[in-house]
Amino acid sequence: MAFAVHEHEPPAIEVQVNFGVYAGREATPAEIDRLAEWLLDEVGEVSIISEERHEIDSHVEASVHLVRIEVSSELVPAVPKDRADVEERIIERAEHWAKVCVAERHAEIADGVEI
Repeated sequence: MAFAVHEHEPPAIEVQVNFGVYAGREATPAEIDRLAEWLLDEVGEVSIISEERHEIDSHVEASVHLVRIEVSSELVPAVPKDRADVEERIIERAEHWAKVCVAERHAEIADGVEI
Protein backbone atom coordinates (compact mmCIF):
# COMPACT_ATOMS: atom_id res chain seq x y z
CA MET A 1 0.00 0.00 0.00
CA ALA A 2 2.79 2.42 0.81
CA PHE A 3 6.12 2.60 -0.99
CA ALA A 4 9.10 4.90 -1.35
CA VAL A 5 9.80 6.65 -4.63
CA HIS A 6 13.51 7.14 -5.10
CA GLU A 7 13.51 8.56 -8.60
CA HIS A 8 10.92 10.94 -9.94
CA GLU A 9 11.22 12.88 -13.16
CA PRO A 10 9.72 16.31 -12.58
CA PRO A 11 7.22 17.51 -15.16
CA ALA A 12 8.37 20.08 -17.72
CA ILE A 13 5.34 22.20 -16.82
CA GLU A 14 3.49 22.17 -13.51
CA VAL A 15 0.57 24.51 -12.88
CA GLN A 16 -1.21 24.62 -9.54
CA VAL A 17 -4.79 25.82 -9.17
CA ASN A 18 -5.68 26.83 -5.61
CA PHE A 19 -9.21 25.55 -6.20
CA GLY A 20 -10.47 25.22 -2.63
CA VAL A 21 -9.77 28.82 -1.67
CA TYR A 22 -12.08 30.13 -4.38
CA ALA A 23 -14.63 27.32 -4.67
CA GLY A 24 -14.80 26.39 -0.99
CA ARG A 25 -14.84 22.73 -2.02
CA GLU A 26 -12.88 20.17 -3.99
CA ALA A 27 -13.16 19.79 -7.75
CA THR A 28 -15.55 17.09 -8.93
CA PRO A 29 -14.50 14.31 -11.31
CA ALA A 30 -16.70 15.88 -14.02
CA GLU A 31 -14.92 19.21 -13.56
CA ILE A 32 -11.52 17.50 -13.81
CA ASP A 33 -12.70 15.84 -17.04
CA ARG A 34 -13.76 19.24 -18.41
CA LEU A 35 -10.35 20.71 -17.56
CA ALA A 36 -8.67 17.82 -19.38
CA GLU A 37 -10.79 18.47 -22.47
CA TRP A 38 -9.77 22.14 -22.41
CA LEU A 39 -6.07 21.20 -22.23
CA LEU A 40 -5.74 18.20 -24.54
CA ASP A 41 -5.71 20.19 -27.78
CA GLU A 42 -2.82 22.21 -26.35
CA VAL A 43 -0.60 19.40 -25.04
CA GLY A 44 -2.04 16.06 -26.25
CA GLU A 45 -1.55 14.36 -22.88
CA VAL A 46 -1.78 15.74 -19.36
CA SER A 47 -1.79 14.54 -15.77
CA ILE A 48 -4.28 16.24 -13.47
CA ILE A 49 -3.94 15.63 -9.76
CA SER A 50 -6.70 16.67 -7.39
CA GLU A 51 -5.43 16.73 -3.83
CA GLU A 52 -6.23 17.94 -0.37
CA ARG A 53 -2.99 19.18 1.12
CA HIS A 54 -2.46 19.50 4.88
CA GLU A 55 0.25 21.73 6.31
CA ILE A 56 0.68 20.92 10.00
CA ASP A 57 2.97 21.96 12.80
CA SER A 58 2.61 21.99 16.59
CA HIS A 59 0.64 25.27 16.55
CA VAL A 60 -1.53 25.28 13.47
CA GLU A 61 -3.11 23.10 10.82
CA ALA A 62 -4.10 24.31 7.37
CA SER A 63 -5.87 22.38 4.65
CA VAL A 64 -6.21 23.41 1.03
CA HIS A 65 -7.61 21.71 -2.04
CA LEU A 66 -5.26 21.95 -5.02
CA VAL A 67 -5.54 20.86 -8.61
CA ARG A 68 -2.15 20.25 -10.22
CA ILE A 69 -1.61 20.06 -13.95
CA GLU A 70 1.55 18.29 -15.08
CA VAL A 71 2.93 17.97 -18.60
CA SER A 72 5.98 15.82 -19.31
CA SER A 73 8.97 17.17 -21.20
CA GLU A 74 8.27 14.94 -24.22
CA LEU A 75 5.03 16.84 -24.81
CA VAL A 76 6.28 20.43 -24.77
CA PRO A 77 8.66 22.30 -27.05
CA ALA A 78 12.35 22.25 -26.17
CA VAL A 79 12.78 25.95 -27.04
CA PRO A 80 12.32 27.92 -23.79
CA LYS A 81 10.19 30.68 -25.40
CA ASP A 82 7.85 28.13 -27.00
CA ARG A 83 7.63 26.20 -23.74
CA ALA A 84 6.78 29.41 -21.86
CA ASP A 85 4.02 30.12 -24.40
CA VAL A 86 2.48 26.67 -23.82
CA GLU A 87 2.73 27.18 -20.06
CA GLU A 88 0.97 30.54 -20.30
CA ARG A 89 -1.87 29.06 -22.35
CA ILE A 90 -2.29 26.27 -19.79
CA ILE A 91 -2.46 28.85 -16.99
CA GLU A 92 -5.05 30.88 -18.90
CA ARG A 93 -7.23 27.82 -19.53
CA ALA A 94 -6.88 26.63 -15.93
CA GLU A 95 -7.89 30.04 -14.57
CA HIS A 96 -10.89 30.17 -16.89
CA TRP A 97 -11.85 26.62 -15.88
CA ALA A 98 -11.66 27.49 -12.17
CA LYS A 99 -13.77 30.63 -12.64
CA VAL A 100 -16.43 28.65 -14.52
CA CYS A 101 -16.49 25.99 -11.78
CA VAL A 102 -16.83 28.59 -9.03
CA ALA A 103 -19.58 30.43 -10.92
CA GLU A 104 -21.52 27.20 -11.41
CA ARG A 105 -21.22 25.97 -7.84
CA HIS A 106 -19.36 27.09 -4.76
CA ALA A 107 -19.65 26.30 -1.07
CA GLU A 108 -20.60 29.10 1.28
CA ILE A 109 -18.25 29.42 4.23
CA ALA A 110 -19.43 30.85 7.55
CA ASP A 111 -16.97 31.11 10.44
CA GLY A 112 -14.71 28.57 8.76
CA VAL A 113 -17.47 25.99 8.37
CA GLU A 114 -18.81 24.94 4.98
CA ILE A 115 -22.59 25.31 4.83
